[in-house]
Amino acid sequence: MSLKSLKHIINVARGEEPADMLIENAKVVNVFTGEIDEGNIALAGEFIAGIGDYKEGKGTADLQGKYVCPGFINAHVHIESSMLDIPEFSRLVVPRGTLGVVTDLHELANVLGVEGIRYASEINRNLPLDFYFMAPSCVPATSLETSGAVVTSDDLAEVMNIPGIIGLGEMMNYPGVLNCDEEVLKKLELYESKLIDGHAPGLKGKDLTAYIAAGIHTDHESVTLEEAREKLAKGMHVIIREGSSEKNLEALLPLVTDKTYKRCMLATDDRSVFDIFNEGDMDYVVYRAIKLGLDPVRAIQMATINTAEYYGMKRVGAVAPGYYANFVTFADLETIEVEDVLYRGYLMGMMKEPNFTPRVPKIARPVDTINIKSLTPEAFKMKPTAEKMPVINIVPGQIITKKTMETPKLEDGWVVSDIERDILKIAVVERHHATGNIGLGLIKGFGLRKGAVAASISHDSHNVIIVGTNDDDMIAAVREIEMMQGGLVMTLKGEAIGRMALPVGGILSTDTAEDAGAQLHDLETLVKVMGVAVQSPFTVLSFMALPVIGEIRITDKGIVDVGKFKIIK
Repeated sequence: MSLKSLKHIINVARGEEPADMLIENAKVVNVFTGEIDEGNIALAGEFIAGIGDYKEGKGTADLQGKYVCPGFINAHVHIESSMLDIPEFSRLVVPRGTLGVVTDLHELANVLGVEGIRYASEINRNLPLDFYFMAPSCVPATSLETSGAVVTSDDLAEVMNIPGIIGLGEMMNYPGVLNCDEEVLKKLELYESKLIDGHAPGLKGKDLTAYIAAGIHTDHESVTLEEAREKLAKGMHVIIREGSSEKNLEALLPLVTDKTYKRCMLATDDRSVFDIFNEGDMDYVVYRAIKLGLDPVRAIQMATINTAEYYGMKRVGAVAPGYYANFVTFADLETIEVEDVLYRGYLMGMMKEPNFTPRVPKIARPVDTINIKSLTPEAFKMKPTAEKMPVINIVPGQIITKKTMETPKLEDGWVVSDIERDILKIAVVERHHATGNIGLGLIKGFGLRKGAVAASISHDSHNVIIVGTNDDDMIAAVREIEMMQGGLVMTLKGEAIGRMALPVGGILSTDTAEDAGAQLHDLETLVKVMGVAVQSPFTVLSFMALPVIGEIRITDKGIVDVGKFKIIK
């Protein structure tokens, strides 16, 4: 801040100069006291100079008693899960009141390595959204899958110098931490003076203690209240998420009390473009928390100041003197229906519509990343390995899975999809290096009754994942994704009947948020017509390849028993 600006703020705050903008008759959510303060808000440039009985302004706006709260800060989000490139992501979430995001770019890095991080760092310039980047700690997350890149501790030393990096992202490789893997420990040592985010689903007892003792102090993976309580009691900050397929608010909100709330934050983690359009972003998470019984001001605190203070964010997270004029207006404290959104004093959203056009730097987009070895007609043929085989069971509304042993349906000695029992074939095809790796398995609970569904979004390495009722449609789906150079597809009788192209890294759209949202809606509607009953089917499908969360997953190398951390038959 220049000396001139500093003098101006001080003089406006003292009432000796008129505000650049005077916002009258506001009910300000005071995140420090938990109370509602009434008065006028005096702005000096991009800052709030003061709140109270200020009377002069070069410009004025009368809120007529509406509420004002800080812009929401998402404590943990994978922007890539929106399926939007970063400028379009900002167009979608800023009018919803999200003005800050903590993100580790784990998905882009798994496809593109350090260059993916540089791309995101460069393209976010000039957007009315504050990005707080965490360096991706686990690329790849495990040795049980094939990623597009490897980010080593040496790479992370380089990443540390990229603008906006504030710490080390979610340490998913907790077995590596507990077993003192040297490369994992080098990463922790490198970032020990910064913040280190955790990712420890189901970890408890002395293993959890050891994980925390390594310097890891947040977690967003708790799915039970008991799990979250242990983590909080041992010193972790608990991030409660409500995403497209991972919904933990209802289970975890009893954790939040007068004694604990300062160590709790809210996040979306993974939320699709359609769900943001249809329900909202952080505004929806806050609303949902209130609807489940949380005090409205407390919900706002957990979506603003708690996150700002933990991550060391300067001048954001509150509507208060000296803070940036990043705030949201709304009429009802119970529903949080966002009206106006100001970013550094500029009106950037009105009634959930953007009031800006992103200024995108002229940099090359990372495309042409799909590289698949040619598939033969026998690519998905599957031999039975035993009388009963492991089956991935989807758990509705959760990111975890369950393992059962089931007798597969056989035809001519080959395992085939059993539509009546909803035990379908699932496959993951390596798409980065044309290795020809194909992992084959069975999944229960997806519900598909015709054709095949595929995506080049599959956490964390983003190979092509397919669920199908027959091999021909599964092969056709992979070929369609290869032709689009990434995307989502539904095939029937060997033809694509619905698609959504995601050519940026094979995981992001080049379309507007509006067009991408409509495409995803149409495609998910089509998939549900074909029998799929799960909410956000492509998000659910994408997590079936995530080998760091139990109990059972599938990668291009085969079926993974997460607890044993190994490939099984």
